[in-house]
Amino acid sequence: MMTTEIMVGLVKTKKGPGNMELQEVPVPAIQANEVLLEIKATGICGTDIHIKHDQFPYWPPVIMGHEFCGEIVELGKEIRTFGLGERVVGEPHTLACGICELCRTGNSQICNNKRSPGWGIDGAFAKYLAMPEHLLHRIPGDLSDYAGALVEPAANVVQDVLERITILPNDTVIVLGPGPIGLMALMCARAVSVGKLILIATTADMATRIPIAEKIGIDDLLLADKDDVIAKVDEITSGRGADVVIEASGSPRAVSTTPHLVRKLGIISQIGLTGQGEILFPWDIAAKKACQIVFNMSTAFTCWDRAIGMLSSGAIDSDLIISDVYPLKDWEKAFQKVESAEAIKALLIP
Repeated sequence: MMTTEIMVGLVKTKKGPGNMELQEVPVPAIQANEVLLEIKATGICGTDIHIKHDQFPYWPPVIMGHEFCGEIVELGKEIRTFGLGERVVGEPHTLACGICELCRTGNSQICNNKRSPGWGIDGAFAKYLAMPEHLLHRIPGDLSDYAGALVEPAANVVQDVLERITILPNDTVIVLGPGPIGLMALMCARAVSVGKLILIATTADMATRIPIAEKIGIDDLLLADKDDVIAKVDEITSGRGADVVIEASGSPRAVSTTPHLVRKLGIISQIGLTGQGEILFPWDIAAKKACQIVFNMSTAFTCWDRAIGMLSSGAIDSDLIISDVYPLKDWEKAFQKVESAEAIKALLIP
């Protein structure tokens, strides 16, 4: 039983842009199938930025934050496979019903009843978080708490780049957007020995993000606000186009260029969200190329342990992604650095 009854959490208090503040909130009471986690670190995600600006579904008042690493400090009476003191991360599929067609076919991540920590139920921008046992994954001792907070976004990238599409050795791969997701997409592509790796960024990324991409190893850099990227890709690929195009920016303009960049019968993998209801898209261009467009949302079971392994081995290098660490009280400064692209991945420590 926890002796502390009150903690401080970063709360989205009501609908509308902004409306975020630190509040005293109760320490969550756990159910029989849950553990109580003491949160060690939580990452600021693009989804958190969308929630701040009222561009993603959420149910206020709600404690934000879903990219977390924590230590188990209390066990529900039905917990069977985890013990006190273990460090874990958790899939954000809380309240998935377990009985619908999606859940029963292993797709609980898109169950209509799902409510994830950080937007649907209270999340990890706080000292403690309750999580169901069946969503937990242990992290190894050689993985730091900070790297543990990177598992959730890394799992998204592993799924969208290595599981839901096929990248073959010697493929030409384009990644649009050098944010933390785009940079990890570069790492995943490098892990399967692609032939040519092209990054499309903007001049705003020159100071912070492009130097990291160069450390990962890119073959060509194109600047969307300076270069004619369609003509450049045509030149680089001798008119063929890229085998795989990974859209990780969420920019409507970038999304609309993807059919122009991919080869006939190639693959476009969506990761980024635009935060908008509708955008313009050259549908007929994609159709005439008979390309595959793979849409992605959240994470399935298999990508979590694979992401943990890639972080542990260094194939996904957390030191290159995590740029800023702030105490929870400095959340405004951390959010500002993320939104201005001065940070790559910023963590908050409760």
